[in-house]
Amino acid sequence: MPALLTVDNVTQAFPLKNGGTYVALKDIFLQIAEGEFVTLIGHSGCGKSTLLDLLAGLTLATEGGILMSGQEVTEPGPDRMVVFQNYSLLPWKTVRENIALAVDNVMPRISREERREIVDRNIKLVKLTPAADKYPAEISGGMKQRVAIARALAIRPKLLLLDEPFGALDALTRGNLQTQLMEICQEAKVTAVMVTHDVDEALLLSDRVVMLTNGPEAYIGQILDVPLARPRSQLTAVEDPTYYGLRAEVVTFLNQQRDARQQRFRPRGAVASGTLEKVNLEIGFVPLTDCAPLVMALEGGFFARYGLDQVTLRRETNWKTLEANLRQGVLDAAQMVAGLPFAMTLGSQGRRPVPITSALTLSRNGNAITLHRRFHEAGVRTAAEFKAWIAANPGHKPVLAMVHPASMHNLMLRAWLVSAGIDPSSHVELIVIPPAQMVATLKAGTIDGFCVGEPWNSRAVQEGHGTVIATDTDLWDGHGEKVLGVREDWAAAHPHTHQALLCALLEACRHCEDPTNRQELAQLLARPEYVGTSPDVLLPGLAQAYDRGTGAPALIPGFNRFFGPGVNAPDRAEATWILTQLARWNVCPFPSNWEEVLNRVQRPDLFGKAAAALGLPAEPPRP
Repeated sequence: MPALLTVDNVTQAFPLKNGGTYVALKDIFLQIAEGEFVTLIGHSGCGKSTLLDLLAGLTLATEGGILMSGQEVTEPGPDRMVVFQNYSLLPWKTVRENIALAVDNVMPRISREERREIVDRNIKLVKLTPAADKYPAEISGGMKQRVAIARALAIRPKLLLLDEPFGALDALTRGNLQTQLMEICQEAKVTAVMVTHDVDEALLLSDRVVMLTNGPEAYIGQILDVPLARPRSQLTAVEDPTYYGLRAEVVTFLNQQRDARQQRFRPRGAVASGTLEKVNLEIGFVPLTDCAPLVMALEGGFFARYGLDQVTLRRETNWKTLEANLRQGVLDAAQMVAGLPFAMTLGSQGRRPVPITSALTLSRNGNAITLHRRFHEAGVRTAAEFKAWIAANPGHKPVLAMVHPASMHNLMLRAWLVSAGIDPSSHVELIVIPPAQMVATLKAGTIDGFCVGEPWNSRAVQEGHGTVIATDTDLWDGHGEKVLGVREDWAAAHPHTHQALLCALLEACRHCEDPTNRQELAQLLARPEYVGTSPDVLLPGLAQAYDRGTGAPALIPGFNRFFGPGVNAPDRAEATWILTQLARWNVCPFPSNWEEVLNRVQRPDLFGKAAAALGLPAEPPRP
């Protein structure tokens, strides 16, 4: 469906009294379909209301523009109507007269009777017929807001803009009006954009929640699809099994923005030492078995050996938060899923491109696909049998989870489904869940299976909730899984620090690969500041036979690979496959300059320098 509204790479700046410039919004790109309800959410000062003013035509963008139905928005017009928090009613006019004022001005060519009919119809729509001849002073705040909504809808706008319309109302009135607004928008088939600070309000009303980062230079940090069925109510929304996962995602984003703001105002200058531009590094990771090289580099003294003696490992709850923190400079470097450097460099799903440099593969393999135990009990052992189960149970579309759209978990789960003729877009529903929440969500029955890294598959098996139907060694043995990523501008500003980081982690990878170190590694990873689980859950696949939950455990050689020939160097063939799959599944478009993108993101030259420093052969990228 073509977009009704397009925000085309808008930047909005304001002059300051001292002659400087305040950039409120930076590179905003957003498309809104006809009939869609979109909510803008973020902390105060993130530019939500500024963006709403731009959509209304009250201000013009410094750069970029707004297109509505293919026409540029340069001024206010009757095709857009704003509902403000303060009602904006004329106190000397009645409810009917306030609405009629708008209708008379916008529709002067139709008859008086037709205009009156429009006014009465919209008064009835908001259930205010008994108060039609009352003045604003004679009605409640909630009723005044309904008048403002009726006035907006009466002129039949294509786009309804709402600036925190319920912010000043008590909880009971606000809840009632939220329900009425949903009903009105569905009945009138109106497209709406609303600003709010209320997470539950955003989820209740929206088809999509657009989350803005902190200002200055705020941008769209994340867009969350809200798949809750319509018509919906507050009760049906919270009873939906995905509701609290969606809510947690928005709250996590807002908390991350709060932390980023606090860190911005906290003194955090670079501490240099010798030739190293910075030694006080913040490195992000997600709690998984394959964060091992980072943990070993810190605990085993490899960072310190290369002069990086003030490293902090920052445990992130999910990959989206890690991505946002790397974007905003909260992190200096991060463990990343293999496709994320390309997705960030290209700008996936409407996000601003942030070029990433990746010169080291930290791990290979380590993932599995786990299904709820009831599938094994029903005789499902293969992808083909899973397809047969889907065909035999048309009333239940399986919900499968993965950790990030740009992850190998997503790409390989889809490849596994397609191998059996299962369409990932229609035969199943794929959702994103943080790794550590997989087992609890499977246990609750919200999902039917997942693709995730260890130790979460083993935990599902040990707790009796799931069985492993495939490991990535069954699907693509030796694929790149986690990589080291830094912002391209950071790498340019810290070349010696970056090289020291590569050397330390490559040496840590070598230590992690040694089977005699795996027991020690499991003990370290089990600590609460890292993965935070029992060593018994971490050992399968890492140092012990792997238990699929379907029979006797069996050794899987190379289930977790950290070092060896062809393990750590950037692999061009793999990267090309990842780019094609990201495009195939609409994560980001395939770039026409794909070779340039590969050369920009992957840096085998930097890997070669690190390998040489350790006395290792430089591994050229595979053709």
